[in-house]
Amino acid sequence: MEVIVRLDVVMAQRKVRGRELAKEIGITEQNLSLLKSGRVKGIRFETLAKLCAALECQPGDLLEVIDPAASDPP
Repeated sequence: MEVIVRLDVVMAQRKVRGRELAKEIGITEQNLSLLKSGRVKGIRFETLAKLCAALECQPGDLLEVIDPAASDPP
């Protein structure tokens, strides 16, 4: 199983810029960039809740779980 971060997609759909979002939720632009790229090992629930509030979405809109083995042909 793999978790895919869809933050960049949701931000684009809502036309929200990284600088504005980072300021609104109280994290650095660099940390937001790391979240968007999926190069993090985890995220605090508090940060996830702030992202969801700012983007008016649910955690499932930002995170997707996929099974790479399921997409490989036998």
